[in-house]
Amino acid sequence: MCGIVGAIAERDVVAILLEGLRRLEYRGYDSAGIAVIEPGDGIRRARVEGKVQGLADLLEKEPLRGQAGIAHTRWATHGVPSERNAHPHVSGSRITLVHNGIIENHEELRDELAAKGYEFSSDTDTEVVAHLINDALDHADSLYAAVQAVVKKLRGAYALVVMSPEDPDHLICARMGCPVVLGLGIGENFVASDVAALLPVTRRFIFLEEGDVALVSRKDIEIVDTDGAAVERPARESDLSADAVERGEYRHYMLKEIHEQPRAIAETLEDRLGTSSVPSAILGPNAEEILRDIRAVHIIACGTSYHAGMVARYAIERVAKLPCSVEVASEYRYRDPVVPEGTLFISISQSGETADTLAALRLAKKTGYLATLAICNVPESSLVRESDLVLMTRAGPEIGVASTKAFTTQLVALNLVTLVLAQHRNPDSPEIAESLDAMRRLAGDIESVLELDEEIRKLAEKLVEKHHALFLGRGVFFPIALEGALKLKEISYIHAEAYPAGELKHGPLALVDDDMPIIAVAPNDSLLDKVKANLQEVRARGGQLYVFADPDARMKNEPGVEVLELPRHAAALTQPVLYTIPLQLLSYHVAVLKG
Repeated sequence: MCGIVGAIAERDVVAILLEGLRRLEYRGYDSAGIAVIEPGDGIRRARVEGKVQGLADLLEKEPLRGQAGIAHTRWATHGVPSERNAHPHVSGSRITLVHNGIIENHEELRDELAAKGYEFSSDTDTEVVAHLINDALDHADSLYAAVQAVVKKLRGAYALVVMSPEDPDHLICARMGCPVVLGLGIGENFVASDVAALLPVTRRFIFLEEGDVALVSRKDIEIVDTDGAAVERPARESDLSADAVERGEYRHYMLKEIHEQPRAIAETLEDRLGTSSVPSAILGPNAEEILRDIRAVHIIACGTSYHAGMVARYAIERVAKLPCSVEVASEYRYRDPVVPEGTLFISISQSGETADTLAALRLAKKTGYLATLAICNVPESSLVRESDLVLMTRAGPEIGVASTKAFTTQLVALNLVTLVLAQHRNPDSPEIAESLDAMRRLAGDIESVLELDEEIRKLAEKLVEKHHALFLGRGVFFPIALEGALKLKEISYIHAEAYPAGELKHGPLALVDDDMPIIAVAPNDSLLDKVKANLQEVRARGGQLYVFADPDARMKNEPGVEVLELPRHAAALTQPVLYTIPLQLLSYHVAVLKG
């Protein structure tokens, strides 16, 4: 969740660093800080617990100026949120740095440094790295060489930007498991953890790869790989504008991105729907050859993307008639998977830099899969670069911490994959033509769901004082219920869980009372009657039901049951997308009402 910004220029960079931090606030953080090299004064820094605005207020009172600087927003991992644990960290007067990630062997390194007489002023793993570089600088030809030596000692994930008054004309950057992007200017260069931070100053970027260490000056950039060999990384022009990550007329980023979903999904589908089929070439130029040999599918992802994979499993097995398994990346990467012959490995990630998902992909490439396919939103990401096949979601920048349009565009992208697979494995499926037609109507149908916003806000008023909530769904709508519960607890901090409706009697029913609201999704499908029976079990125990239903489900408002009807949409492949939208709006409005 942490954010990094760095700059080296012929002008004062403090304003650039502050604006970069503001553009990274969406990531979530608990403290902020900045350090610059001031001519004649060496390293000067300012840190605060709390918001970037607090840092800006501090700099109004105690200004900093410098032509080289680094800044950071921290999400606590080692050590509580506090000024002493905020970045940048220093080692004496020689080294200052910022760091994203976790150094797994920091305790043993800390012991080694303490034995050499180094004292620690924070509880962080990051300060260990600062002292290690200071120590290495005594034996290295340059700061660049010192950083290269130190990263070889680190285990874990890191994005580092290092600065020293002994080498004021350079920033040193390193990447392992956490993204680092270099922004290219004229007579100035920049560093960040996310392109969004640098859009006001440049649209040309270089993305460091795993193990890279970079030397950044005002005019040049040098990069070495894990082996210390000089490498060239391509410069890419971003098509994002500086205002692409602005809220515009919307009160919050999350609301903006919920309402952007019709456009985002239209982008996902643009030029990918043929008259009667989905061209296999949307996955890459060699897709046709690979598709012929696919016998099974294995999907790996984390968080919201994992829920998208769970939805896709139902579709792939039903429509394409291929066995499909779905697994959390952080579990998959630590076991010994058995891979059936002809298995396609699909990884899903909004950013393409999710550490566990990337590690899973790298394991998969050594484990005998037929091919790897990435579903991703960031074309320059590691996941995309390292996969055999790629399908971009085209969601655009997602600033809200709770994924909304990234999730629904993943669902749509996975629908496209399902249809491509079905055309090879089950070409006579009647769902192919039906689904193509439904996807052409999908953006408009979502617009209709968004018109329920005010009704959903009124429903949210009834949840504000609750401390727990239970979400229910059956079949493909169980993962949609999981996604709804995740959104509510992530945004409103109300404890929420989701269950397959048929599992109520195996434990959750014991918790149901008039203080435990139940949110259910009830489309008009083959499991509707079973869902209705499950909901009656809830009513029998005094539970308050809120049901998002199809008009043809024939569910009515009655005491203890409030039904909100969604527009008719019969296509099985695309229904999950529509039923996701009201759950997003519900969590948003509950959070706003709770303040």
